[in-house]
Amino acid sequence: MFKDINIIKRLYKDYTVKHFKKIVIAIIFSILVAGSTSGIAYLLDPAIEKIFIQQDKVLMYSIPIIIVIAFFTKGMSLYLAKVIMIRVSQELKTDVQKDMMKSLISSDTKFIDSAHTGKFISNLTMDVNLLVNLISTALLNIFKDSLSLIGLLAVMFYQNWKLSLVAIIMIPLATIVARTLGKRMTKATKQTMDSASLFTTRLVEIFKNHKLIKSFQTENYEYDRSSKDMSSLKEKIIKMTVIFNRNTPIMETLTGIMIGALIFYSGTLIESGELKINNFFSFLAAMMLAYQPVRSLAGLNITVNQGISAAKRVLPIIDRENEIKDNSDLPDLKISDANIDFKEVDFYYNKNEKIVLEKTNLSMKGGKMTALVGLSGAGKSTILNLIPRFYDCDSGNILIDNQSIYETNLKSLRKNISLVSQETTLFDDTVKNNIAYARHNASKEDIILAAKDSFADEFIQKLPDKYDTIIGENGIRLSGGEKQRLSIARAMLKKSPIILLDEATSSLDSDTETKIQNAINLLTKNKTTIVIAHRLSTILNANNIYVVDSGKIIASGTHENLLKNSEKYYNFYIKQLKKS
Repeated sequence: MFKDINIIKRLYKDYTVKHFKKIVIAIIFSILVAGSTSGIAYLLDPAIEKIFIQQDKVLMYSIPIIIVIAFFTKGMSLYLAKVIMIRVSQELKTDVQKDMMKSLISSDTKFIDSAHTGKFISNLTMDVNLLVNLISTALLNIFKDSLSLIGLLAVMFYQNWKLSLVAIIMIPLATIVARTLGKRMTKATKQTMDSASLFTTRLVEIFKNHKLIKSFQTENYEYDRSSKDMSSLKEKIIKMTVIFNRNTPIMETLTGIMIGALIFYSGTLIESGELKINNFFSFLAAMMLAYQPVRSLAGLNITVNQGISAAKRVLPIIDRENEIKDNSDLPDLKISDANIDFKEVDFYYNKNEKIVLEKTNLSMKGGKMTALVGLSGAGKSTILNLIPRFYDCDSGNILIDNQSIYETNLKSLRKNISLVSQETTLFDDTVKNNIAYARHNASKEDIILAAKDSFADEFIQKLPDKYDTIIGENGIRLSGGEKQRLSIARAMLKKSPIILLDEATSSLDSDTETKIQNAINLLTKNKTTIVIAHRLSTILNANNIYVVDSGKIIASGTHENLLKNSEKYYNFYIKQLKKS
């Protein structure tokens, strides 16, 4: 309970207080709603007495006009209050989503890799909607319905305090019902959100792997799996909705019992002369109008529980502190020769798992190409990922020109490094913008020059809109070789002194492979290049080669030296020779 109060305080401080003026205006309109609702109930007293009993000709015209004005005031005030709170809620939603996106975009690679994309999408959409309902909808209803209920209770007590005491018994009964349903609703909401996250995850995987699905003809299998997820989500939503609406028959029954009891009791009061018929109808109208705010306030507990449950999933993402932090107070990395040294580096992805790199020592000369060879899973990609600090080593140190990368600011480190991965990543944007992603202020001439140097300009000129062609999600409209050349062009435009290259050209035709190899040669010329070698020519062109095996450097040297001194390297070379 204490944690829930702290969450509400936090949401008010971080998101609600900036909209305080708008909320106050909405509250003023809520007061008008409450006042006009109470006025409508009260006006039935003089309407019945003066018009129907006393047949007052003047009030026969004035009271109906006042009632019309009261209804108009209620309707317009309610409309304006809701419009204001809709705007506030959307602004709140955007604020929360922006904070989440800021946190996710700046998060460590390890954290992003720890959960499926679908979970984050579910957090950003469904959870945020529930959280915003807590802040905006619940806030408006608290004031609107509480004030309306207070005003109507005032009318009821004014007409007859004995009947009012009988009627208000319904309020604590409704509260008990709401509290019981609220606990069940919290559990049902969590189950629904988990199912929604799983379904979103399934959708992302289906769209991402549609070619694989078609090649293995598993459409029916994936349809069956997604159907089960949809059915499970459907059942969870039905369960949640049923629980949410379960208070309707309970509240209707309680209201019926109250009205029945009041009619019986009021009959005795009218018979004794203690209650007049006009007072009774005014009282009955006030009580009937009070039913809606009582029901709304009873259901408010469910909305609050849903919102707090969502906040417990959203706020930890916003509050999460990265393990890898950029300290702007640290000095910039100063590049002279771009020498890179690993000193006794150990690395685990998780402490309870097998060590990935153990006592790793590497020396990569500036302006030269260093190749990493070894079997899959040996630790080659980890070495590349440690240099731009996508991950931090668990012990040891990494130096660039004798400066520890952990004692220089992160921005200056990554500014001096370009990564060309075998898993080419492109955006659903224009060719021009994909190349310029390396340097957003690059001129058109620089973009075209980078494209020409990477041999990408020749295929770009054949595209429908040339550099303004939209290439689709991850460059789906391009071939593998074309995508890789765009990736190289992007790295060229950055003009960084250190190149990390996870080379993958073995599946390309010889002409495309030659172009990409020529582009890589231009990209890496006089640059410190660390390459995971997949091609024989890369191995032969490397100035130094490290043989990586099970997280350890077992040999290093030139190609000729390793052929003589390393059996592992010799076997690796022979395999590459057979492939070429």
